[in-house]
Amino acid sequence: MSTPADPAPRQPPVPPLAGPAPQPVGDVVVEPVGEIVTGEAVVLGLRAASFASRILAAALDAVAIGIVLVAAFIGATSLLSDSSEATVTAIGLTVTVLCLVGIPTAVETATRGRSIGKLVLGVRAVRDDGGPVRFRHCLVRAVTGFFELWALAGSPAILCSLVNSRGKRFGDLLAGTYVVRERTAARHRPLPPMPAELAGWARTSDIGRLPLATTTAARQFLARTATLNPASREALRVQLAEALLPHVSPAPPPGTDPERFLVAVLVERRDREYARMERRENRTRELERTIGRP
Repeated sequence: MSTPADPAPRQPPVPPLAGPAPQPVGDVVVEPVGEIVTGEAVVLGLRAASFASRILAAALDAVAIGIVLVAAFIGATSLLSDSSEATVTAIGLTVTVLCLVGIPTAVETATRGRSIGKLVLGVRAVRDDGGPVRFRHCLVRAVTGFFELWALAGSPAILCSLVNSRGKRFGDLLAGTYVVRERTAARHRPLPPMPAELAGWARTSDIGRLPLATTTAARQFLARTATLNPASREALRVQLAEALLPHVSPAPPPGTDPERFLVAVLVERRDREYARMERRENRTRELERTIGRP
């Protein structure tokens, strides 16, 4: 009795990369990042500041503002020693609002989200879309902070920050902002050079919007290849390559090494973004020269 022939295996939509089948591996841990898309369809990853950084920055800001407030009260008291009680009360209220609301608003507006504490801790406030904060954002943050940070000793801000995924306090929720880390350059490692055999393919390929988490994991993987266990490295490179493969067209040549595929995609995307930024800067300079002509 003849047995039925096995059905023909279904061909994958794109040529498979060399290497074993992907499997879950936990050697690369991706830090939580905020996914922000600019007008040029560039995905930015902004890491939210840690709870400790925000608390320390707020404490330093409180000390600085407290010193200014005490100095202002001492000066106002000496100048208004002969004034009526109502005048002293009105001036005291004005000084308090100016120090607790006016100064934070002015400083963060002028520095685009930085304050003394944030500058020391290497963090700053940005809009939810990743852009710099404006006067209205800083004003909302400062006015809300007057109540949640000063009037209520910071307890609402701490509770809200603990339950929010981006560590936002109520002022951030109302203003549409959050605090991010700036000092990440020390952990940045340059990408390897473009693989020579994939340079031609990469220049003509269509690289779509890459998943931020996968791209971040791929960069971390390439920076740590020398320290990974060989088996984990082999499985991870295939897993990451297969995750990026649907976002690239056409597929790389059959038999392409997954790790070199990752390098080619990330290097080509970086070079294209640099070229786009350079063209935009050249257009801006040309426009400035044109406007400046008599």
